[in-house]
Amino acid sequence: MYNFEYQNPTRIVFGKGEISKLKTLIESGTKVMVTYGGGSIKSNGVYTQVMEALSHCSVVEFGGIEANPTYETCMKAIELGKKEQVEFVLAVGGGSVIDGSKFIIAGIKYDGNPWDFIIKKAFIKDAVKLGTVLTLPATGSEMNSGFVLSKKETGEKLSMGHPLLFPQFSILDPQVTYSLPIKQVKNGIVDAFVHTTEQYLTFPVNAQIQDRFSESILAILVSDGPKVLENLENYDLRANLMWSATMALNGLIGVGVPQDWATHLIGHELTAAYGLDHGQTLAIVLPSLLHYKKSEKLENERVF
Repeated sequence: MYNFEYQNPTRIVFGKGEISKLKTLIESGTKVMVTYGGGSIKSNGVYTQVMEALSHCSVVEFGGIEANPTYETCMKAIELGKKEQVEFVLAVGGGSVIDGSKFIIAGIKYDGNPWDFIIKKAFIKDAVKLGTVLTLPATGSEMNSGFVLSKKETGEKLSMGHPLLFPQFSILDPQVTYSLPIKQVKNGIVDAFVHTTEQYLTFPVNAQIQDRFSESILAILVSDGPKVLENLENYDLRANLMWSATMALNGLIGVGVPQDWATHLIGHELTAAYGLDHGQTLAIVLPSLLHYKKSEKLENERVF
């Protein structure tokens, strides 16, 4: 097993009805910007729950963050955040909203062009506080410090991370996933599965805890993934899928082991070029990539 350091400061608040705990998780009187996507949270009841729980705060809204969040849209949120002098960003949505919000919280505190963080490796010295209400389990962004962002002008889709971008807390209520479109559920299962394989299907370094954790995540996704598509309001199935997706990319199974990420990097390019869903690109790339790299992933090879 390789040397490693591991720290994850994100507080997870998991279970039924836990959105109401926003009342205690964010200090009274805080200026909060609520970020979200296309507006589905307003039709499935999540928006109402969030706003009721934030009655003790001053709230600004920013909607319209895309399924593949763009620099252009997030810059508008940064401008609003600076204008309103927001102190806290609450991302309500899936991984795309959370990813975009991580860029936003750093950008609000930055005087230059925040794209510098990605292209010029500009140092993130400060960031607005971030919390999340997860509505789509897939990316694990609710419990890690990374994000992926697209820039339409240049056709780029790039990623980065920083310790200041960890959410302070993330609320995971499996009930809010009941109304998700089947396509999004499938994409989420694939994304979590491939996150796990990118940290597991490399080569052995005798990291038995990480390997066994990875195998348990994969087994749950294979077992419960098809079941949830036929039992959309089964709480136990939804709960296990939600927690599996979080555990797949909160850093735990990746410590002390070699990692790959080729499938994701190729997938990002397909999304940038053709607008495909992230999960779709991973499903396209992974089987052929594993076949192509099989000989190099054997026990005695060291190629990463």
